Amino acid sequence: MDRTPVTILTGFLGAGKTTLLNRILTEEHGLRIAVIENEYGEVGIDHELVINADEEIFEMNNGCICCTVRGDLIRILGNLMKRREKFDLILIETTGLADPGPVVQTFFADDEMKEKLFVNAVVTLVDAKHILLHLDDSSEAREQIAFADVILLNKCDLVSSSDLDAIELRIRSMNALAKIHRTTNAGIEILKILDVGGFNLDHAMEVDPHFLEGHHHHHNDDVSSVGIEADGDCDGKKLNDWLSKVIREQGADIFRMKGVFAISGQADRIIFQGVHMIMDAANGGPWGGRPRRNRLVFIGRNLDREELNSAFRSCLS
Repeated sequence: MDRTPVTILTGFLGAGKTTLLNRILTEEHGLRIAVIENEYGEVGIDHELVINADEEIFEMNNGCICCTVRGDLIRILGNLMKRREKFDLILIETTGLADPGPVVQTFFADDEMKEKLFVNAVVTLVDAKHILLHLDDSSEAREQIAFADVILLNKCDLVSSSDLDAIELRIRSMNALAKIHRTTNAGIEILKILDVGGFNLDHAMEVDPHFLEGHHHHHNDDVSSVGIEADGDCDGKKLNDWLSKVIREQGADIFRMKGVFAISGQADRIIFQGVHMIMDAANGGPWGGRPRRNRLVFIGRNLDREELNSAFRSCLS
């Protein structure tokens, strides 16, 4: 059975989540999206647009479905999946101040969830006018950027383009993998944020792992990206032991890990991703004509670039 894609939407209060969610629930974009709102969400769903709102899950006029989490996310997902035929994908809005980690982990940790659902992307909405303030005084703002696959730099009309360039550079130094879109009034083709293709590794791995090494940034951001690249094959056991150790010792500080590995004795690519303490490996299909090359990106706090590079190299067979 095809698993249902889930997009996780995060961002500070005032970044424009309300605007975006109301667009999803009202515009004729032709997608049937089930939107799960967090109970503390500041989102005011316009109830005139709602059909039979006497239950927890209600349909909108444009074919989308809306529900609020008043308790357990897994329970509401279970209820939603009973109407699987009514929607194509699920969007979960996380509360303004939260690290999206625990929500993402739900989909890795719970076997039943893993069988039926997969995280397609974490989308972070950023208020271009205030983001630098937030980054300097709030670890949650840095975590939300660290987690993102897609970043909407919103309210761009309020900021000069040279300031936007500077903001993008700073965001890049923290998260080298995310795709950044500049928006005003959260105006973006809905498909662009929903159709990201499951933590898309091929896309992720196009990033030049050395991109950041030239930027010694002026900020004391504790969040950064470390990219590692090496030709040849890994010793499967050494790699597994090393990754387990990294997760055990630094998992709380590692928001995202993505990698493609060539393992000795295995014809196919191994695709790996981790979120905090949880990791997941999958078969990435044959290498085809591509050279067997390992690429790995860590996004996290207080990462030691030299140490990670040399430890990885000792896993090469």
